[in-house]
Amino acid sequence: MRKGMLEYCVLLLLNRAPAYTNDIIKQLKEADLIVVEGTLYPLLTRLKKEGLLAYEWQESFQGPPRKYYALSDTGREALQGMEETWNALTKTVEVLRLKGR
Repeated sequence: MRKGMLEYCVLLLLNRAPAYTNDIIKQLKEADLIVVEGTLYPLLTRLKKEGLLAYEWQESFQGPPRKYYALSDTGREALQGMEETWNALTKTVEVLRLKGR
């Protein structure tokens, strides 16, 4: 289930502010969603190709420039749809959980 939620979680994070890949990984780990670079980079590339993300290069004080990802307008629309789906799903699960008591 966690793997299927990764796209939604990444879009949620980038809805707050643009972020560098290592920052995304750190925030996901802080939320107990363990992700490695080998999983995240392909996802970010796919989301960029689908038009959900944009990126810009920013100079770094510690080495080469860094690629910061941000939601595109299409990404915001996709996130809104995911949030609607998530809310409906959590409502359904909660109803089923409570009926079992």
